[in-house]
Amino acid sequence: CSALLTTTMGMMEEVVKKAEEAGIRDKVKIMVGGAPVTEAFCEQIGADKYTADAASAADAAVALCRASA
Repeated sequence: CSALLTTTMGMMEEVVKKAEEAGIRDKVKIMVGGAPVTEAFCEQIGADKYTADAASAADAAVALCRASA
């Protein structure tokens, strides 16, 4: 998930909650980022990874996939 405005950050937490409710949280990795997002926010909502920009998100996604394999 990516947010440009703080008003959209709440939906990131909603994504994590919906994955938990659906019983798939342990089967998916959730990454967050965007201008207003921080590492602390990532931890607060229970996401798996925070990155500051799209380029580092690509590298982080590869690392998460490799770690899950």
